[in-house]
Amino acid sequence: MMQGDELDATGSHIEELKGHYKEILTLLGEDVEREGLLKTPERVAKAMATLTRGYRMDPKAILNSAKFKEDYSQMVIVKDIDFFSLCEHHMLPFYGKVHVAYIPNGYITGLSKIARVVDIFSHRLQVQERMTLQIKECIQETLNPLGVMVVVEAQHMCMQMRGVEKQNAITTTSDFTGAFNRSTTREEFMNLIQGGK
Repeated sequence: MMQGDELDATGSHIEELKGHYKEILTLLGEDVEREGLLKTPERVAKAMATLTRGYRMDPKAILNSAKFKEDYSQMVIVKDIDFFSLCEHHMLPFYGKVHVAYIPNGYITGLSKIARVVDIFSHRLQVQERMTLQIKECIQETLNPLGVMVVVEAQHMCMQMRGVEKQNAITTTSDFTGAFNRSTTREEFMNLIQGGK
């Protein structure tokens, strides 16, 4: 798996990926010289560079770039954050919404930075469970709040297009720290993210 600076959106890595995708198309029985496929290997290479751009970004740096001292200790919620990711088992998309809450402990961050953290972790080869954990840990370690809770709701194309072929199945994962170990705090968060649905 390529990480960090090993894969950039331009340059030699795109050319290398392009060559591999051309070979894959040939192995699948396609004619890579036919008109409709002439640019496909390059398009797929660029798409994969975009879909895995999270390896080249530091989520903690994003949070720290807008970290402010603030005397606020009530729940901060950013809900319904859309995301798209690729499952690491079949490299098929899974997508849905992420809901994040944290209780500040002297520091807050820009609200858009929470969504950026989700974006960074989702733009890597993932499993939903790990992505949930990574988002939680990043916020906990960077802001040191009184608690963090993350809920992810997703549909998985690997279940919809292949295998059991269940189109309407939704997978929900959650993880939490600190103050969210109290069931009343978790319930408050769940009630707030479900309100209006």
